[in-house]
Amino acid sequence: MVRNDTMSFSEKTSSDRAFGLVFAVIFGCVGLIPVLRGAPPRVLLLVIAGILLTVALAVPALLHPFNRLWLAFGDLLHHVMNPIIMGVVFFVVITPISLLMRLFGKDTLRLRTDAKATSYWIIRTPPGPEPESCKNQF
Repeated sequence: MVRNDTMSFSEKTSSDRAFGLVFAVIFGCVGLIPVLRGAPPRVLLLVIAGILLTVALAVPALLHPFNRLWLAFGDLLHHVMNPIIMGVVFFVVITPISLLMRLFGKDTLRLRTDAKATSYWIIRTPPGPEPESCKNQF
């Protein structure tokens, strides 16, 4: 029987201060990108970055609801994107490799039945560890 310890697991999330500082840097950088092209900076984004920086340093608890919303958005994104990405990887990478291996007659897992075989035991050369060394493994 497998124990389910997820209920006793306390999830460590990012602090509200770190959340505010990261977003202040992101808004600040995006606000300054036009300067690299010779255009004026995006003042609204710089103001938002300044407000976030001030709140993150002075009263980070004000950012807690936004931090929780951001984490919930990330969780939602995970639940939507993970199956899509895993499906794409499976059908773009694993399936073509499997089809090519079948086409060329490869059986790397030795799954084919052999009517002449008396046993499917694979003899190791060199032999594995001594049985005495395998006591009390856990």
